Amino acid sequence: MDKTVIIDQTFGGERPLFAIRDTRLENVTIDEGESGIKCCQDIEVNHCRFIGKYPLWHVDRSLVTDCFFEVGSRSAIWYSNDMTMRDCVIDAPKFFREMQGLVVENVQLNDADETFWKVKDLKLRNVSLHEGTYPFMFCEDIDVDGLKSDSKYVFQYVKNAVIRNAHIVTKDAFWETENVTIYDSFLDGEYLGWHSKNLRLVRCHIGGEQPLCYIDGITLEDCTFDAACDRAFEDSTNINATIRGTITEIKNPVSGRIVAEKIGKVTLDEHLKQPACCEIVEG
Repeated sequence: MDKTVIIDQTFGGERPLFAIRDTRLENVTIDEGESGIKCCQDIEVNHCRFIGKYPLWHVDRSLVTDCFFEVGSRSAIWYSNDMTMRDCVIDAPKFFREMQGLVVENVQLNDADETFWKVKDLKLRNVSLHEGTYPFMFCEDIDVDGLKSDSKYVFQYVKNAVIRNAHIVTKDAFWETENVTIYDSFLDGEYLGWHSKNLRLVRCHIGGEQPLCYIDGITLEDCTFDAACDRAFEDSTNINATIRGTITEIKNPVSGRIVAEKIGKVTLDEHLKQPACCEIVEG
């Protein structure tokens, strides 16, 4: 069946395109109002402008390309499955929630506050996030290649993620995660990875205070640390870490093995949990 095509039109008010199917929108403006495109299926949206709030809710099987979402389009895309978005700019917060099967490529989010919540089967390619807090809360099955973010508290409570080529400057990143692997990335944030399980970092550079504490299962392969990274590995178990260069301080690791080219200080005090059996090797 050929798609219905809507070109060069403006729609406003409440639910103007409710329940449309097999439709392509080209150079359309969704103006002020609410729920412009809702409860729809098999939709293509190209070179469109979104102004009103909640414009794409309960939309299944969609392709969104070369679109601009203004500040007023907050909470724009929720409860929508099997969506691909490419080459878009988003100025509004609270995007992408309660979704499954989401691909985002070459997209810039200028207010990433509370964005990507409870998304399962998420694929990101060349995405940038700016400002805001808690993006990626409770997401599962994540595949990332190319991410730049200065948002705070990223990737909290996520499960089953592979992240490559990321540049993340943040606070308290990757807390309470499970089965996360990060390759070839720059991670700068206080308290990285706390209370996580099965966290693996490969050829990553780590910045910020007191990283990698209270973790069960932490693997580092050829990683480097900033000088500010003190009190690393406190109360962590099942450590398998190979560190290039210097690590400033290792504090109270419980079990496993840490090998570093140079260690500034090892702190083992009365708070070290027993039975402590972590091997620490310099050289």
